[in-house]
This record gives sequence, structure tokens and C-alpha cells, in this order.
Amino acid sequence: MLFVAYKDKTIERVDCGASFAFSAEEQEFFANKGFTNEPKRCSSCRQTRKGQRRSSQGVFSGYGYQRREMFAAVCTSCGKNTQVPFEPIEGRPVYAANVTPKLRAKPTF
Repeated sequence: MLFVAYKDKTIERVDCGASFAFSAEEQEFFANKGFTNEPKRCSSCRQTRKGQRRSSQGVFSGYGYQRREMFAAVCTSCGKNTQVPFEPIEGRPVYAANVTPKLRAKPTF
């Protein structure tokens, strides 16, 4: 078993450029979890970033969360107006969110 002596170090934050302490205890915790990279954000910056991700509604891309474009459609089953995250194609059925679970429950044989 290899023993590594960790020492406190100072790391520059990615988001705001300020410095934060990466303690020996935190380094040991990261190593025990199998993390190979040092943190890029302090705990307050991580919490802020998580809050931003949770509050934004959309899909994740390589550049972060983006708002999902919604398209108006009429449900094939119930005839109600609905919004779908894809552009409906004429001749293809579109189902409202409340109808979809009912369709999945029905056997198709």
C-alpha cells in the first residue's frame, strides 16, 4: 500500500479567478473517491453552478444547458392543443403528455 502525504495547496477558480484552498483532507477524499483531477471551483462556486443548472430548463449540450424549442401540435388521440420538443411531421401521430402513458400501457399484439 502506497502512502501519499498530501499538503494544502492554493488553486485558482475557473469561474471568478479568485483563489481557494484545496486542503490535504480534501485531496485525500478526492483520491479515495478515485478522482484524478483537482477541483476547478470552490464549494460556493459549485453550489452556484448547480443552482444555475437546476433552474434552467432545457437540454444539455457541450456549451451548457440551452432552452429547448417547443412546437405547437394537436394530440392525435384526444384533440387537445399541446407543445412537443420536436417539429411535428404531417401524417405522423403526435400525442399529448397525458395520453402517452396510457398508450405505453396498452399491449400492441
